[in-house]
Amino acid sequence: MKTLRVGIANYAEMKARTLAIARGQRRVAKNEPKIWFASIESFAKVLSAGNRDLLKVIAEHSPKSLDELARLTGRAKSNLSRTLKTMEGYGLLQLERGPRGRIKPTVQHKKVELELPLMRKILDTKGKGTPKKAI
Repeated sequence: MKTLRVGIANYAEMKARTLAIARGQRRVAKNEPKIWFASIESFAKVLSAGNRDLLKVIAEHSPKSLDELARLTGRAKSNLSRTLKTMEGYGLLQLERGPRGRIKPTVQHKKVELELPLMRKILDTKGKGTPKKAI
């Protein structure tokens, strides 16, 4: 398993970043985060203590279905399903369809690194002139 690098960027910052990349004004660095959260609060919510415990149970027990994971954790299957889909969206785990439609969660990363700059660089979205967007 490898490390997942994540970053924090609001909608305007992500839009400016994406447009700059699309225009060829910016390249994505190899060590740059691939997953982005809208806020530190959303990051903390997705990686709460309870959700980290859930990832640990999945990594240690390799449950073959959501029913088995529900039994292991004591959590309701419907709540697990919602939480796991959110985590999958952020690249923290993978949900694989198995026999008879069973969904098997698999942890994809051993750890998460958060890139959280205290100050943002200013990007001139037109390539010159007055800085327009913070990224």
